[in-house]
Amino acid sequence: MIKRFDNVKLSPARPESDLIKVVEKKLGAKVRYFKIIKKSLDARDKRNVFWLYSVACFEREEAELQPAFEKLENPPEVAVIGGGPAGLFCALRLVEHGFKPVIIERGQAVEERRESCLKFFGGGALNTESNVQFGEGGAGAFSDGKLNTRTKDGYNRDVLAGFVRFGAPEDVLYLNKPHVGSDRLYGVLQNIRAYIRQNGGEYLFNNKLVGINTNDGELTSLILENTVSGRTSEMRVAAAVLAIGHSARDTYEMLNNSGVLMEARDFAVGVRIEHLSSAISAAQYGDFAKYLPAADYQLVSHAHERTVFTFCMCPGGVVIPAASEEGGVVVNGMSNRARDGVNSNSALMVQMHRSDFGGDDLFAGVRFQREIERKAFTLGGGTYRAPCQLFGDFAKDRLSDGFKEVQPTYAAGVTFAPLNEILPRTAVEALKAAVPDMAKRLKGFDNCSSVLTGAETRFSSPVKILRDADGQSVSVKNLYPCGEGSGYSGGITSSAADGIRAAENLFERFKSLL
Repeated sequence: MIKRFDNVKLSPARPESDLIKVVEKKLGAKVRYFKIIKKSLDARDKRNVFWLYSVACFEREEAELQPAFEKLENPPEVAVIGGGPAGLFCALRLVEHGFKPVIIERGQAVEERRESCLKFFGGGALNTESNVQFGEGGAGAFSDGKLNTRTKDGYNRDVLAGFVRFGAPEDVLYLNKPHVGSDRLYGVLQNIRAYIRQNGGEYLFNNKLVGINTNDGELTSLILENTVSGRTSEMRVAAAVLAIGHSARDTYEMLNNSGVLMEARDFAVGVRIEHLSSAISAAQYGDFAKYLPAADYQLVSHAHERTVFTFCMCPGGVVIPAASEEGGVVVNGMSNRARDGVNSNSALMVQMHRSDFGGDDLFAGVRFQREIERKAFTLGGGTYRAPCQLFGDFAKDRLSDGFKEVQPTYAAGVTFAPLNEILPRTAVEALKAAVPDMAKRLKGFDNCSSVLTGAETRFSSPVKILRDADGQSVSVKNLYPCGEGSGYSGGITSSAADGIRAAENLFERFKSLL
């Protein structure tokens, strides 16, 4: 590397191809090769918005070295339960260490899963085993592929590099808020699957974990049920990684009945809020909005005793049906790579405490979530239509009777209904206080015509599977809980990083035994 330049500014009105001219002016010479290290947007002053870069210059093109991993010559049989970010990145790292993992996924491969979900979005039947929550790619495959995270995990960079390696856009490596887009994630998932299979790994789709067998506190085998045929089978394994996601309620119950120690967790519930994407961009970027992609936001309010926050913000996206159980309505958000939809949406979440739904009763949180989802189903009309209300009407406890400039994007249809009959009173009052408070930091956030759609209940797992310092279950040896479903992460990147950690822990254990 000849030189690195930080804090290089470029106006949004200029094409990114002009960046090299700015760098050459700073260097005082022609640049043969250069690489963007970091890119972020500074929009603190709406009159002076600019891209901010860190750039490295080189005399010659330099290939990035791939890390070398120690491999086990005769690795034991290992299963990874769950094909979401935690499970897939765990399996990838196991492959690098010489293992031939078997990925057990209750849902379908992403191609079939996408078809099932689109049919459901259009009014078809819900597939309770393969939907927005279950299937290859996990819940993250139907969100946005947002890869930004607040964690400082040392494996985060490995996750970003892994996504790019398997087909994600290269800017994932340097954008301050990287995202893949749901439409691009499908191809990435297929490429990961092909690589794992090429290296001896195996996928068992439409197979659900329904039991575990142990001997003297150690895992010996798994009991699987084929969700198509209903047949069960036993798989003997030396170890298994639990990457089951935050919605595998039946699996939690089975694990508890099998003696796997867990504890109840706090979580959050709320709604999706939709605004015009153009309004959010104007509020964030002022006159520069016409040069920039759809704006995002991240807001927190302490106007009420309960913290309210936005989560999984989808610029230029849509609200989607995310139910995984019959008789319940769940909403989520999704946007494609281009983020060019008319609306932008975000989860608007209220922090709940265990005292709100049953103290330390392990499954009280599950029952609490399910009760909200079933109320939403009933008030939506009993056909997976979602209950909705304009914010102005929600704030004044009156039923909405028509939409204004913001039209809802929820694909299965909406029904005007009082959201205060779905959410706990504490959550309702917190939302009423928080939205105007958030508007102090984002102009127009409290627009009376913004659409609230419920219910958003799958923010995180309501239980945590306890693990020890080397990543194993505290009650069952050779069982490695990880990811969102085990209560150790939140979001794609942190879940994938936790999956890598599980693989490294597993590798170190078996390396010491061989």
